[in-house]
Amino acid sequence: RANGGDAHVIPCNIGRREEVERLIKESNAHYGKIDVMVCNAAVNPHYGPMVSLTDDAFDKIMNLNIRSLFVLSQRIAKKSMIPNRYGRIISMSSMAGMRGAPDLVAYNTSKGAVINFTRSLAAAWGKYGITANALAPGMFPSKMTKGLFERNGVETYASAAPLGRIGDDQDLKGALLLFASDAGKHITGQTLAVDGGVTSV
Repeated sequence: RANGGDAHVIPCNIGRREEVERLIKESNAHYGKIDVMVCNAAVNPHYGPMVSLTDDAFDKIMNLNIRSLFVLSQRIAKKSMIPNRYGRIISMSSMAGMRGAPDLVAYNTSKGAVINFTRSLAAAWGKYGITANALAPGMFPSKMTKGLFERNGVETYASAAPLGRIGDDQDLKGALLLFASDAGKHITGQTLAVDGGVTSV
């Protein structure tokens, strides 16, 4: 706002359909339409062997990491993007969705689902002028990675990347703007890894 923008916050549990309906209704009322959706919410309450993964933890991961993306995308497309024949859907996957990991079975599965969900949205809604793409970040500072960094050291993860570093607060902006703007109007169904090159080696 200080820079002339319009920031409007609507607290919402995107795992609850009725709250998503309220989110869309309030957004449409405030802005008139929804052009761009960036789904950037995830959880991982379980880090450990597959045999210790509980049904509740698995369900919680799937509910927030992929089911909420389905609910948001479907409702926003129906209420705004399809009628307006324009939309940009950008989902946050992870490099974890491109590989397996013995201690992250549910999380990696959910992020792999985001990648194929993105492809399917692109196939289904391209005719409405809607693009669907995903970002797959590598290791970035966050609440989810804090414990890993403290336990193993940042350098452990930085050294695994060809660029020799982890991501910072600037590294997702350019890719996000590409997918959100007309610079990326002919890109859909794609997942871009922003991981310092980890998934390329």
